Amino acid sequence: MRRRLDDRVVWQAAAHLLAYPDEHFWERLPLVRAAAGPCFEAFLGHLSRVGRGELAAHYVETFDLRRRCCLYLTYYADGDTRRRGASLARLKVRYRACGWELCGDELPDYLPVMLEFAALEPEGAAVLRDNRAGLELLRLALRECGSPYGSVVEAVCATLPPVDRAERALVARLAGQGPPSESVGVYG
Repeated sequence: MRRRLDDRVVWQAAAHLLAYPDEHFWERLPLVRAAAGPCFEAFLGHLSRVGRGELAAHYVETFDLRRRCCLYLTYYADGDTRRRGASLARLKVRYRACGWELCGDELPDYLPVMLEFAALEPEGAAVLRDNRAGLELLRLALRECGSPYGSVVEAVCATLPPVDRAERALVARLAGQGPPSESVGVYG
């Protein structure tokens, strides 16, 4: 029987695997394989069969061109609304309370950022659980489109408690209606 990897190792590896596959991605890949290879066997196998350019194109096609495969988890419940701004601000407060300041221009609800936070901070698992509906919607969308990234998100979901009845209902509602939108400043 294979020993289960520490959730934090899975989260750190997934943070790396879900980031854009730039040069840094490829340089750190041997470390990811060594630390968490068995957990990401399907995705790592896919990487051995595709070229760098092909993976980068698939990443953009999947995460940048499909609204349903959004790596910004508050988008699923909040859309591009003022409410999302409040959700992002609350996440920043949670990060700051643990001594974290985001570097660069990434938003706090970007899944690789959330996963890295979860891997390094005790409070991080709660952030993932609090955004479980978005994570579940992403997992379902990736499975539906047949993306190899789906196995990475499934590995993350496997580290969390099972989806309960209320979360299932929320996921079904959000999947049916899509993210909310506002018409601020638009006159008909």
